Amino acid sequence: MIALSEIPFDPGALLSEFAKGHSEVGAIATFTGIARAEAGETVILELEAYPGFTEGEIGKIAEAARERFGLDDLMIRHRVGKIAPGEPIVFVATAAKHRRAAFEACDFLMDYLKSRAPFWKKAHGPDGARWIEPRAEDHVDIARWEEKAP
Repeated sequence: MIALSEIPFDPGALLSEFAKGHSEVGAIATFTGIARAEAGETVILELEAYPGFTEGEIGKIAEAARERFGLDDLMIRHRVGKIAPGEPIVFVATAAKHRRAAFEACDFLMDYLKSRAPFWKKAHGPDGARWIEPRAEDHVDIARWEEKAP
């Protein structure tokens, strides 16, 4: 399940919801990203997406993760709109027969979401607004998956 929402979410409740009915998996791995205040530089983080298009692009990488890691299931919940520091911004859960596949798929999906998913991020702070681009480290993180492609 892939969902974008302006409504804040509870990662614990999402995990509980996701875990129901997964009696044949051996592992569920999760990641929750939190909006940072960046030492007062960010008062509000704003994310924009194209409805339909963004979910479709995330769906393509989710399907690639399913195939690559043999996932039984996955969930991606991503906030859009205005997000305050300390609020969850993204939740990814992966379910697989074995822990390594669940961990790696979760990492793979987050690297994609951070670097390539079609979101536009703007930080609003005391000095005004600034656009946020992926960092050099984010590009390095995603490149390692391309090197390991089957």
